Amino acid sequence: LERLLNAENELRDFTLEGFPAIQHLGNVLFLVHLLAYLASITGNAVIITITCADSRLHTPMYFFLSIFSFFECCFISAVIPKLLVIFLFGRQTITSLACFIQAFVFLFLGAAGSLLIAVMSVDRYMAICKPLHYPTIMNLKTCFLLVTACCVLAFTFIAGLIITVSQLSFCGPNIIPHFFCDIGALIHLSCSDTRSAEMVAFVIALCVLLTSLLITIIAYSNIVVTIVRLPSARERQKAFSTCSSHLIVLSMMYGSCVFIYVKPKQRNRLDSNKEAALVNTVVTPLLNPVVYTLRNKQVHQALRETMCRMKISK
Repeated sequence: LERLLNAENELRDFTLEGFPAIQHLGNVLFLVHLLAYLASITGNAVIITITCADSRLHTPMYFFLSIFSFFECCFISAVIPKLLVIFLFGRQTITSLACFIQAFVFLFLGAAGSLLIAVMSVDRYMAICKPLHYPTIMNLKTCFLLVTACCVLAFTFIAGLIITVSQLSFCGPNIIPHFFCDIGALIHLSCSDTRSAEMVAFVIALCVLLTSLLITIIAYSNIVVTIVRLPSARERQKAFSTCSSHLIVLSMMYGSCVFIYVKPKQRNRLDSNKEAALVNTVVTPLLNPVVYTLRNKQVHQALRETMCRMKISK
């Protein structure tokens, strides 16, 4: 009987708070975020298309970049469309099932993307610091195995976390102080003991983010050492320019993620999490296509040739 009463009291719907202080600017915010969303989708879609269409880009680096771009498209599509609906129509309600699905997809793609960035850093390290061994080590089979490993690890971690949080009781307030179903905000709403769920979330965030960050730092540190030893000043300047651009985007992504998730108590600083999450879901995906490939001369050439072929075919 007690279980039945608890089941009846369980929340079926949640309400996403969004940004109540600026909700009166809904139409303007809708337009800004829609343009950013379309630009991110377009930029990442161009990367995927060009990589598949041009045989010169069938290399490990561009293979990883195309997979990363696909992750980015799915990552922002898990969050931004609902945010647009909130801005335009004010529809803030989301079912508990949809909420947990959104949380899983968002975290899974975020974790897989973070691990993939570490793989991409190792790939660049091998290409620059171990050029003689690079073709034999980073073959197609190795690339597929590395991407599969990223997905399997991310799925295992995030599925375990979502299952742990879904077993909590939600019988009190149903307003999520966020613009999407963030795991920390969900834990905060639970009316049961959340210490185990908070610890699981903290450990997973620590393992995924800090391990990926550490691998990336080690790889780029070795790359920088190798670049410094280059004889040509022009080559050093070009390499440093590319690395600095990558590191700017990486610092924004890792900084926002560490700020949001790597803390033992998920109840702390929920309000400030929204601003950090906006950087992670709007700004960084918008910059990634520009930094990683659209500034690349090889990609520019492939894009021009593809457009020329399209014009000729018409």
